[in-house]
Amino acid sequence: MLDIHKIRAEFPILSQKVNGKPLVYFDNGATSQKPQVVIDAISKYYQEINANIHRGVHTLSQLATDAYEISRVKIQHHINAKLLHEVLFTSGTTHGINLVANGFASILKPGDEVLVSALEHHSNIVPWQMLCEKTGAILKVIPMTQSGELDITAYESLLSDKTKIVTVNHISNALGTINPIKHMIEKAHVVGAAVLIDGAQAVPHLKPDVQDLDCDFYAFSGHKMCGPTGTGILYGKESWLNKLPPYQGGGEMIKEVTFEKTTYADLPHKFEAGTPNIAGGIVLGTAVDYMNSVGFENIQQQENELLAHATKQLLEIEGLRIYGTGKEKASVISFNIDGIHPYDIGSIIDKLGIAVRTGHHCTQPIMNYFEIPGTVRASFSFYNTKEEIDLMVEAVKKAKTMLS
Repeated sequence: MLDIHKIRAEFPILSQKVNGKPLVYFDNGATSQKPQVVIDAISKYYQEINANIHRGVHTLSQLATDAYEISRVKIQHHINAKLLHEVLFTSGTTHGINLVANGFASILKPGDEVLVSALEHHSNIVPWQMLCEKTGAILKVIPMTQSGELDITAYESLLSDKTKIVTVNHISNALGTINPIKHMIEKAHVVGAAVLIDGAQAVPHLKPDVQDLDCDFYAFSGHKMCGPTGTGILYGKESWLNKLPPYQGGGEMIKEVTFEKTTYADLPHKFEAGTPNIAGGIVLGTAVDYMNSVGFENIQQQENELLAHATKQLLEIEGLRIYGTGKEKASVISFNIDGIHPYDIGSIIDKLGIAVRTGHHCTQPIMNYFEIPGTVRASFSFYNTKEEIDLMVEAVKKAKTMLS
């Protein structure tokens, strides 16, 4: 069991007031808050070892390089990657997905098929649309159901020897649905397709085991899991990373450069052109350490209790509908109240110190499916409490009274 008071004390922002009210932060799906140990680690880097990495023989450069590469090792162990060079630093999930999509431009030919799901964030739709426009490949969509789950029977019927890559999120950012990705990966591999998993919304809640999943690529962002913004990881199987061309050209990703020909560096540097977010990469390792010190079993237990409590309390409000009612869910609730625009609810409860997200959450196809303009999304983290949920429910009730 978590000592929730001790945990909350580790996050300085949670003690502040917003509009004169104690902050209730339920926008964790957009970005998580940062513990003091992460904040301190950023400052420590710039105060003590700030230097460019992999390039200098001087002491500071070596210290910074060591810290950066130690962080890569931490992440390798965290996701259970087989090889260290299968772990690439990126600026976030979007960067990782675009890197893979760009690489597949050299693989796909007209008539090949790319499968995406109806539950995807725009960042896992648009790069594949761009890829298909460039290559003549065909984008196909795995349909969803009214419960906000994927239609797995339809997915299996879409798979064929034309399918070259399947790309799907681990957890839906808009609905909280946990997709059966291990089963989906197995089915895709039967037809010889690669699989990319968008893990942005999964890594705050669970530890992905990429070897157990047997995915070919797994992308996630650091800022969703208590780390800094502008940080992320792309895991890729060595065999696939060797097949793909570099995403960007520049320093660090080269072995030898002449005006006649350039040869590329070995993995992972082949995909890490230019000076990276050094502080961010190092501190992402700090965030991973922190999350593991809290314990993902503890995190899941706390968040499941929050989800159950919030679901029960919100459904007692007349006219409120929750979107995303799948059997397997993370701690995310998207809802609307009949006749009231979600933006209006979000604006009013913000005055009461409640931070939620309103809109389409970069998932317009989901909103179009439900024929709604958007939802109010409350996304919970392990540092949230049932008492905060009760405050949100009362605030929603007040907003309903004012807007009805």
